[in-house]
Amino acid sequence: MIPAQEKGLTSLLGRIEAIGAGPRRIGRLVAHDAGMLEVTGFNHPIGFGGTIHTADGGTMKAEIAGFRGSRALMVPLESDGAVKNGARVEPDMQSSQAQVGDGLLGRVIGPMGEPLDGGGPIVANALWPLAGKRSNVLNRGRVTKPIDLGVRAINGLLTAGYGQRIAIAAGSGVGKSVLIGQIIAHADVDVAVVGLIGERGREVSDFVETKLNGPMRGRTVTVAVPADYSPVLRLRAAARATAIAEHFRSQGKRVLLIIDSLTRIAHAQREIGLSMGEPPTMKGYPPSALALIPRLIERAGNDNTTGGSITALYTVLADGGDMEDPVVDTARAIVDGHIILSRLLSEQGIFPAIDVGKSLSRVAADIISDEHRAAQTNFRRLWSAYEENRDLLLMGAYREGSDPAIDEAVARHDELLAFVRQGAKEAVPMDESVGQLRQQFGFESAHA
Repeated sequence: MIPAQEKGLTSLLGRIEAIGAGPRRIGRLVAHDAGMLEVTGFNHPIGFGGTIHTADGGTMKAEIAGFRGSRALMVPLESDGAVKNGARVEPDMQSSQAQVGDGLLGRVIGPMGEPLDGGGPIVANALWPLAGKRSNVLNRGRVTKPIDLGVRAINGLLTAGYGQRIAIAAGSGVGKSVLIGQIIAHADVDVAVVGLIGERGREVSDFVETKLNGPMRGRTVTVAVPADYSPVLRLRAAARATAIAEHFRSQGKRVLLIIDSLTRIAHAQREIGLSMGEPPTMKGYPPSALALIPRLIERAGNDNTTGGSITALYTVLADGGDMEDPVVDTARAIVDGHIILSRLLSEQGIFPAIDVGKSLSRVAADIISDEHRAAQTNFRRLWSAYEENRDLLLMGAYREGSDPAIDEAVARHDELLAFVRQGAKEAVPMDESVGQLRQQFGFESAHA
């Protein structure tokens, strides 16, 4: 090579290195087994994405989920790609970033950030890591202010606070989706981010048309992925929704994050884990499926630096109504409170079908007054007395006058249910909820 040319090439390589645009690692597909793609020459970290060139001239997205020796194990994001041995795999530099910004408000997007609502391109130029930004744990603020969710039973009996993480657990068809729609419509927040993970396609359009038809629609971002999509896309949708919420929190806003449902996220990770050879443990869940839950939930909360908050609601589908299901148990152990919906109450036509005795807010004691706490305790005492003796009462084995607490619980049972019952489109503000509770079940009512 002529010295001048060599000098010019060295200078060019130096400029390329200076701007951080080094050579791209192009991989080759060498195996496809049980839904996993093995790629050589693709030395990138877990979670990194790639574009596979298919035999029909198109492309297919995939993501690294693990390694086998020097080969990268990739999970395809689409199931209908015509891949062949030796296919070219190119890196996707934006695969680990979520597009964020005010341009997302009022929009419905897919797991890859693509618009689903026919509203044209999304104008949001900022980026946020899908896996979140790790920060000092001491920057996470305490829950000190109550949040008005518009539901009397929650405001009064299970008082939640800004930055709290709550699990809503129930079997199928008990009213989880209706309840979260009611909360979205009436919650006192600046922005709402909703992740519809693994829903039926019909439910996605139904949710958008019926639950987001009020004033909050213009302040809500919806990330939706149907049940028939790749498990990786279901995980990406949950991570994208959380990343968008984190971005708005970093701007000091009060964010409501709703993930529906945490169980389907665990199912998606179970599919990936089992295909990679992980050993199944409780109910067939591999360790990675249950380990994913705390990583996702811990990203919500308050931020002392910006003053913003993410109040998160995670619905959990209790398979067969089993409240000891591994996903339910894992979620309940990490969140700051849980709301259990009862099929028995639902069958009686009571909405929301909240089982007050089995539900709990772990931060309520820090954010409510002593009078409010006394009214909550009295309500729970009456509710528990009735539920514990329900069988005796139904069989007629209990004699009136045997226990004053049970007598009072029976006499006021309809009053207890009336307090919990609320119309799906009705909003009961925090002050009104607490006022009714104190008036009916507080110390003042007992001495009126």
